[in-house]
Amino acid sequence: MKPSTHRDTTVTKVDGTHSPRGRMGQKYLATGVGLEMRLWEDEPPGELQPSTERDYEVVGYVLRGKAELHIEGQLIVLAPGDCYVVPRGTRHAYRILETFSTVEATHPPAHLHDRDQPPTKLTS
Repeated sequence: MKPSTHRDTTVTKVDGTHSPRGRMGQKYLATGVGLEMRLWEDEPPGELQPSTERDYEVVGYVLRGKAELHIEGQLIVLAPGDCYVVPRGTRHAYRILETFSTVEATHPPAHLHDRDQPPTKLTS
């Protein structure tokens, strides 16, 4: 294999203690060209959030707590160690049952181009 003469200058380290937060409380951890990682930390229990559709795909891993994912007519209970996928453009909503923390990756990056705005209520 021939060594590359091109150096990738996009390699970075992010100090999570200084990561920016989004309007919904999420912490943006790292963003690449086509992928972003974010953290939802200690989200409190509450009511079912308004249903929304997003212009990005989400894969997540539950760190602690419990939540319901309402997605396209299905109810999925999420608990520590569970992984989940929310396909791009899929109607969904969350309800936190126990103080909840999860790490998610989004493609494309959620916070770019206003993709990660607070949900707006959709009508049936």
